[in-house]
Amino acid sequence: MADDDLEQQEPFPVETDERQPGDEEEQPDGVLEMGCFEKFHRLVSKWMLPEHLREKYLERANCFPPPIFIILISIAELAVFIYYAVWKPQKQWVTLDEGIWNSPLTYKPECRNEAWRFISYMFVHAGVQHILGNLLMQLVVGIALELVHKGFEVGMVYLSGVLAGSLASSIFDPLSALVGASGGVYALLGGYFMNAVVNFREMIPLLGVFRILFIVVSFVAHFGGIVAGMTVGYVFFSAYNEKLLKDPRFWICIVGYTIFVLFAVFFNIFLSPAP
Repeated sequence: MADDDLEQQEPFPVETDERQPGDEEEQPDGVLEMGCFEKFHRLVSKWMLPEHLREKYLERANCFPPPIFIILISIAELAVFIYYAVWKPQKQWVTLDEGIWNSPLTYKPECRNEAWRFISYMFVHAGVQHILGNLLMQLVVGIALELVHKGFEVGMVYLSGVLAGSLASSIFDPLSALVGASGGVYALLGGYFMNAVVNFREMIPLLGVFRILFIVVSFVAHFGGIVAGMTVGYVFFSAYNEKLLKDPRFWICIVGYTIFVLFAVFFNIFLSPAP
């Protein structure tokens, strides 16, 4: 009887032992896949959002739609740079001269009646260092921002910085031509900067000082884009998961930005010393 009891009990531990290796083999694969995905989005959330909004982002985090705006605008800027570098044979690519300054895309004070130039100048860059610097910054910052805030918000902030940059240049430096996407790049940085300052303790404290100092040093040469970013950009990037039309800060920024644009138009028509 004792032998019969032992024979009846043997299958139970054997079946349990057979399940355990299978369970252990399946779990690491699943954990590894989810771990990479979650770690990436958790890192993005720590850089781009204050703590109280991170869980909401992580609940619905995905790469669909992908950060298409910042990628397409970067490809277009690179394509225009290559076109002008090849179109006019250059002795070197560090700086491009005649090709870009005669371009119908470049902002030139004497051609300011061609209104598209106040935006299109962002596609033209003066040399290799110029375009690589802008592309690097806008891809690093822009892709992360677009994953969180999506393309419409990032596109609006970027283009508002481009327009503000050319309008500010036409007022404060009215005799100078303008090329490059720095206005848009620093609008993104400006919006992120204000969000980081307001939520300084929550957005990776150990690196907070370094990030803010880096952005402040870069601000000096890009006033128009910075101001657009610190106003319009801050409203867009701090209003995660909220309806902008119900946010009074949104309307204050829209009114302020509109007044600035109208003043710049008036200045360029009636007061500018440029020919």
